[in-house]
Amino acid sequence: MKTRLFVIFMLFVMAFSMANSDVPGFFNKNINSVNDDTTKTKLALNDHSTLKDSTITEENVDVKTDTAMMDSLQLAIYHHNKMVDDSIRLDSLNKKKKSGIDAPVKYEAQDSLIYEAKSNTAHLYGTAEVSYENMNLKSDKIYMSLDSSLVHATGSADSTEKTGIKGRPVFTMGQDKYDTDTMAFNFKSKKGIVRNAYTQQEDGYLVSKVSKRNDKGELFLAHGRYTTCDKEHPDFYIALSRAKVRPGKDVIFGPAYIVVADVPLPLAVPYGFFPFTKSYSSGFIMPSYGDENNRGFYLRDGGYYFAVSDKWDLKLLGEIYTKGSWGISAASNYRKRYKYSGSFFAAYQDTKTGDKGMPDFQEQESFKLQWSHRQDPKANPFSSLSASVNFATSSYERNNLTSMYNPQAMTQTTRTSSVSWSTTFSSIGLSLSTSANLSQNMQNSTISLTLPDVNVSISRFYPFRRKHRVGEERWYEKISMSYTGQMSNSIQTKENLLLHSNIVKDWHNGMQHNIPINASFTLFKFINVTPSFNFTDRMTMSKVEKSWNQATQTEVADTTYGFHNIYNWNMSVSASTKLYGFYIPNRKIFGEKIQAIRHVFTPQVSFSYAPDFGSARYGYYQTYQKTDRDGNVSLVEYSPYSAGLYGPPGKGRTGSVSWDVSNNIEMKIKSDKDSTGFKKISLIDELGASMSYNMAARRQPWSDLSMRIRLKWWKNYTFNLNAVFATYAYELDENGKPYVGDRTEWGYGRFGRFQGMSQNISYTLNPEKIKKLFGGKDTEKDNDKNHDDEGIDTNIESNIDDAMEKGRRGADKKQNGGKASTDDDGYLPFSMPWSLTFGYGITMREDRGGRFNKKSMRYPYKFTQTLNVSGNLRISDGWNISFSSGYDFENKQISMTTASLQRDLHCFNMSCSVVLAPYTSYNFSFRANAATLTDALKYDKRSGYSNAVQWY
Repeated sequence: MKTRLFVIFMLFVMAFSMANSDVPGFFNKNINSVNDDTTKTKLALNDHSTLKDSTITEENVDVKTDTAMMDSLQLAIYHHNKMVDDSIRLDSLNKKKKSGIDAPVKYEAQDSLIYEAKSNTAHLYGTAEVSYENMNLKSDKIYMSLDSSLVHATGSADSTEKTGIKGRPVFTMGQDKYDTDTMAFNFKSKKGIVRNAYTQQEDGYLVSKVSKRNDKGELFLAHGRYTTCDKEHPDFYIALSRAKVRPGKDVIFGPAYIVVADVPLPLAVPYGFFPFTKSYSSGFIMPSYGDENNRGFYLRDGGYYFAVSDKWDLKLLGEIYTKGSWGISAASNYRKRYKYSGSFFAAYQDTKTGDKGMPDFQEQESFKLQWSHRQDPKANPFSSLSASVNFATSSYERNNLTSMYNPQAMTQTTRTSSVSWSTTFSSIGLSLSTSANLSQNMQNSTISLTLPDVNVSISRFYPFRRKHRVGEERWYEKISMSYTGQMSNSIQTKENLLLHSNIVKDWHNGMQHNIPINASFTLFKFINVTPSFNFTDRMTMSKVEKSWNQATQTEVADTTYGFHNIYNWNMSVSASTKLYGFYIPNRKIFGEKIQAIRHVFTPQVSFSYAPDFGSARYGYYQTYQKTDRDGNVSLVEYSPYSAGLYGPPGKGRTGSVSWDVSNNIEMKIKSDKDSTGFKKISLIDELGASMSYNMAARRQPWSDLSMRIRLKWWKNYTFNLNAVFATYAYELDENGKPYVGDRTEWGYGRFGRFQGMSQNISYTLNPEKIKKLFGGKDTEKDNDKNHDDEGIDTNIESNIDDAMEKGRRGADKKQNGGKASTDDDGYLPFSMPWSLTFGYGITMREDRGGRFNKKSMRYPYKFTQTLNVSGNLRISDGWNISFSSGYDFENKQISMTTASLQRDLHCFNMSCSVVLAPYTSYNFSFRANAATLTDALKYDKRSGYSNAVQWY
């Protein structure tokens, strides 16, 4: 009896203990309680079975219990409990295999999380979020069915939002993102249905009323629209009745039409697609077909595209015609990041026209080669390779269908190609560059080829300078020299003769060396003397000697091949100095404001000389005797080296002496605005003159006198004026007609004859300048008092009153801390930026077509004036109007007059330009801004040359 009571008591205690344990799971605690707003409930489950009651874990399964010390009752209870636990564990494992969820599902809610045990459903409210693998769902309301792995998300009604809904579902899977109103998604099958979906694909946006998603991530849309406008209510879109979207690849749609400003347009297509992918993929290229009169029906531009790698690709195309013509082409693009990039194109055509065996049958072989190569400057700072090759036989463009209907290709008469490579050896100052250049004349098939063209240069160095200098620098250590060498090999011939040319007889080759030597010395501590000597040497491989054939009355040329060397040299020396003069005005007369006036006088004299390399002792020029049919004998001079690549030196001795003077006058005055208490005013920035004397000239050795003046009227405008005064006076011949004689104007006691001058003045007017001109105050004092718009601070101010120039630099205005400025009434000021530029040009010159005044020995002067006006008006952020016009006073007519209007329509751009004079024409363009649709949605209209008319 006692034993039975003990067993019953033990079973009762064990049953009571199990009934009050936490075994049923983590949902038993506070699962139905509503959390505080600041608390987030985060839950994680490995599968649905964790929501079932179970006490079995992986840890306690592996624990081995010692049964040796148990009595019969304890052993029976142990085996009973183990049998129950194993049954529950097996049931849990079986359910885990059936669920199909491979990772934890994490979810959280801002406001509350409610679990319904009967339906096994979790309700999340307030900024809810569910994450599983690479999928994430955010919404204001989320309902999770834990049995079916189904998630349902919606937003909440809110009158403060534009759409009336807050917390709309946002589903993200990998790189794809979808904004919706309502959606349902199955984590197990990865399928879902979406209402009012909104997703972005590259430059475009897709919206649909109903969308379905399969397990591959593809979307099937009904009543959708595609647009590149990022507005919530787009300016335009393509209405799609149905479509299939492969994210990151393309969208394929059925019947579609264009809608602009909610107005459907009668522009529809039965089907189409937009590619989205940026990755490479290989595939076939469908050919185009047609009929050509001379070659018959054709299939062209068909082939295969090889996506070899992300560094280079290959496209092979072919074309075939029914009358036997055919062609192939290969194109490739290559790019290695931070190294180089380029493209290559090669094409071959075999063109057959007419019937084979008939007189009109012709067969032409032609080819084209294009290569463009660019090297990243950061790849190698000491070496670079670039190429721009565009070579084609003259028959290629005539036989290629693409070029036949391209006016620009057919009218292009010259093609140029070049390939260049350069390297630098910085340690020795040596630079080496080589290039190949080709010029083609497409009309007569003439080519000019230079291969190679090598240039070598050595930067300036001082050959006599000591490596370890002690004491002052000696005079010969200031001597410097450099070297420039060029070697070239070129030919000019026809296309069909290029490969058959002789490198010695047909090609022109040679070398040229140039060695300049310079120095700079100081004489008497004040005079700077700069002598220079330049030596040029030419090497050629041919020499042409000429003679006269009396019998045939023709010139005979005899070319000999060998090494020939010719040279020439010239020298020059210049001397200059600066003289300073100061004048302190009488303060009783001028007051204390003017401190001093400084005058800087800069004279310069230079001399240059070169001997006559045309004399017989050099042998660069020769003569032969010519006797014509009438018996007249004459000597013909020629140079045997004139056919060389660099030619012979010039004939005649040269020697000249030139002088130049320059004056600068500045004034120093007191100024309270400058931190130093003084400022400088430029009275005359420069007043100079120059002239030269040619010692080798037999008549009129003096040049004309050139004079110049430069005045700094204000800080960002400088007045420049150049004038020329003729040295030699007019004289009258025996018929009374004037001519320039050998007697100078000074010989008649007159100054040089004024030849003319020219001057252009421009001024730009805008609202800021008008405000300053009428007493507007700057919002901030200029921080940089000594700033000069023309470059480095010269500490020289303008001779215009500063009151006229306050606030000219808008960039220096004080910012308002990021706040919008308002007027006295608190309203934002109206702003319409505009500018108006006036330009006036005047030219004065002798009118030698006019009547000569024999009394003053002068021609009358002729004035030419032009007035130019241009302006710009920005009505708003999207509107901009500009125009330009002018008037020619000499011809008394309006010059070129143009006007343009640009309008930014957010996702579209519209521009219109009109030429009003002297001929009328227009150009209108309307196109989408997005690169995806820039060629698909566009409209261009322009007037041709034929309908351009003169309107006055």
